[in-house]
Amino acid sequence: MTRWLCLLAVFVAGHAVAADKVRYCDYPVYPPISWSDGKQVRGLAPSVVKHLFGQLGYEVEIVVLGNWKRCLLDAAEGRVDVVLAYSTAQREQSMLFSTVPVLREEVALFINRQHPVKFEQLDDLAHYRGGLLFGESYGVAFDRMVARNNNIEWVSDSHQNFGKLIRGRIDFITQERRTGQLYVENLPGGQDIVALPKALNVDYLRVAVSRRSPLALRMPEINAQLQHMVDAGDIERWLNESEVTYRDMINLPADAQ
Repeated sequence: MTRWLCLLAVFVAGHAVAADKVRYCDYPVYPPISWSDGKQVRGLAPSVVKHLFGQLGYEVEIVVLGNWKRCLLDAAEGRVDVVLAYSTAQREQSMLFSTVPVLREEVALFINRQHPVKFEQLDDLAHYRGGLLFGESYGVAFDRMVARNNNIEWVSDSHQNFGKLIRGRIDFITQERRTGQLYVENLPGGQDIVALPKALNVDYLRVAVSRRSPLALRMPEINAQLQHMVDAGDIERWLNESEVTYRDMINLPADAQ
């Protein structure tokens, strides 16, 4: 009997440890929000997740998959607990989104000024070819325009996307303005890549928890802790630090990285 009690205690303890781990999925191609230095995922997003769930008593395991669509699918299926994403009606079916946003983001159109694009309203983009990463969504109206016109080339890598724009194979890239501008600063051949002044839309990056995760029951605590982090200025500080760190990494000699 004692032996079985010991085995039961080990089993319960093992599951308690497992329950204290949060699986966070990231696709680190969006500096300064998230990016990879070749060894680890860095940026605002992993900093927020580690501090947020650390304060709630969890250890964070970062999962990196082949593209953003895979992250969203794994969150929907409960294979990972958390992603940081924009809220859409489709995503809300499988994930709960924080009411407290992590960051306000302005979505811009990046073009090659050697191949001008006229953009006054969304329907103008139907006449051009765009490039997006798998899984990206920039609002209901934009997604409908894309589905209606079938004018988007989907890729899994930002280098490939901006390379197409530089070579004139596509006409525009839809990208968060801060991320896109930071990305092209040191991009070979990127001197002609510019963001149009008019924004496509403004959205908010939020903590999204799988409805299949035990964390779904802790959304009130997640929101409260997020609000505390915002009020304390932590998120703004981590964003600024990430921009500085990313620029420092890009400017390092190749043999020093």
